[in-house]
Amino acid sequence: MTADRSLIARLAAHESWANTADPSARTAPARRALLDRFERRVDPDGLLSPAERARRAGHARKAYFTRLALRSAQARRKTPSVADVDGGPKGSDEDQPQ
Repeated sequence: MTADRSLIARLAAHESWANTADPSARTAPARRALLDRFERRVDPDGLLSPAERARRAGHARKAYFTRLALRSAQARRKTPSVADVDGGPKGSDEDQPQ
């Protein structure tokens, strides 16, 4: 049942995007909301000039995504690779016929 629900939802999403003439316009409100979030974070009281608020929000956004990248890299280091699970790196000299 759960697998069917997932496939039905995926099918509906693909059909919806296939019928969307302007995907960029469809996602514009979400992008605007994300950018506004960073502006509110750096200037919650609205005291900065628009240029300064935009500059700071840009750095806050870059810091946020850099932090995500760091956490992702750290998580990947903790997860064993396929080669580790299978007993060694693929394509080693020992596996090659001479």
